[in-house]
Amino acid sequence: MNIQHKKIFYCLLFFLFLLILMAIFAPFITPFDPYQVNLTQKLLPIFSHNALEQGYYLGTDHLGRDILSRLIYGTRVSLLTVLIIVGAIICISLFVGTIAGYKGGIFDSLLMRFSDFFLTFPTFILGLFFIGVLGVGIVNVILTIIITHWAWYARMVRSMVLQIKSQDYILASKSLGSSDTQIIIRHILPSVFSQISILASLDFGHMLLHVAGLSFLGLGIQAPTAEWGVMINDALPYIYSNPALMLLPGFCIFIVVAIFNSLGELARDYVQSIDYPCHEQTEFIDK
Repeated sequence: MNIQHKKIFYCLLFFLFLLILMAIFAPFITPFDPYQVNLTQKLLPIFSHNALEQGYYLGTDHLGRDILSRLIYGTRVSLLTVLIIVGAIICISLFVGTIAGYKGGIFDSLLMRFSDFFLTFPTFILGLFFIGVLGVGIVNVILTIIITHWAWYARMVRSMVLQIKSQDYILASKSLGSSDTQIIIRHILPSVFSQISILASLDFGHMLLHVAGLSFLGLGIQAPTAEWGVMINDALPYIYSNPALMLLPGFCIFIVVAIFNSLGELARDYVQSIDYPCHEQTEFIDK
């Protein structure tokens, strides 16, 4: 990673840090309650005289709720939801993929055939099926996205483990009497975790689009929750009269997705430039 890329990387980290702070301290920095209805001030345009006079800097929606406050709270809902999803997928994939790749035999066959079932169907179609079975809501959205994405990650982990376990330092560790648990914890998991974490960071924006997309379709997080996809759905009837209602949450989604995609790509390039004992495993993070 050259100096220019490092500067970009640190700038993106700084913006990500600001987003996390915004999500954590949302109740203290929002000018209004994001769920407070004020029909006398509904649909105030962005930066209009009336809106600025009342303190609604980005205007109000069809129920008179402050757009700025809802966007800030939307950061909390969206980031927390996707962090839970990505964290759960990493944990499941590490467990399943490591057992399948390291143990092999019947464990490998059973676990991979089970994961193949989830990889057989298109992700979106499978997601709609589970939403239909589980129902709408934030918890069911989290479960649906985890169920539809864990199998691909588990296969990637398995491929990495198969390469790492054949390395000389793993064989040497075995010859010195290290148990399978010690080898997995000390040698395999640290290397695999770094690779799968970068892959997950590249997929963070993809997961965020999934959450927002399902919410926009009315199949995910439900109103009146302050979430960007819900806000875009609420703004549909006013797309021509007040387009800012839709553009602002859409812009927030764009910014967050761009930050995570850029961070993931820069981190991937940095990891690939390091001479790991099993350097060729980095090819697996190229989707």
